[in-house]
Amino acid sequence: MRFYTKDECEEWLRGRDRVRPDQTAGIAVERIGYPPEPHKFFYFAHWIATSMTYRMPTLLWVTEWSIWPSSENWHLYYRLRQGYGDRTLLHETPGHLFLEHEAEDLASFLQIAMLNGWGGYVLTHANYMNAISLLNQKLVVWPRCKGRLAVGTRLRVRPGFPAPVRNCRNIPITLIAMNAK
Repeated sequence: MRFYTKDECEEWLRGRDRVRPDQTAGIAVERIGYPPEPHKFFYFAHWIATSMTYRMPTLLWVTEWSIWPSSENWHLYYRLRQGYGDRTLLHETPGHLFLEHEAEDLASFLQIAMLNGWGGYVLTHANYMNAISLLNQKLVVWPRCKGRLAVGTRLRVRPGFPAPVRNCRNIPITLIAMNAK
């Protein structure tokens, strides 16, 4: 695992001829709510870390923090970083590059980010699926699709049950198209 500055995060994206997913127009988007109980955050974080990454490097780029300072556990976060030999501050190195064999580590950092109410990006090397965590406890997912999803189509995430979205290929997480009611 490596820690990146904001400029290094931008360079990581440029090196792959990419921009942040929310800067791409016309791409399919789905908002997924966090679990209602905090004790389920680890399962959700683990599911993201193991299903979206295709066992390839993944950049967790934290872009928003200190929105609700009373809910943040900085001690736990920095102790986890120190376990990797890093003593820089989050605002100095907000990027966390996880290698293909570090999905468990990614899950731990994702869980802390969700519990702390932080926002940021989960950018996969495979670029089949990317996400941004929002402060209103939603995960916005950008599947890389050949075409746009039909208007009125709602996607529902069901971890562990493979079923691809129509017109999307190589989606590492399960998105099931359902008729909106």
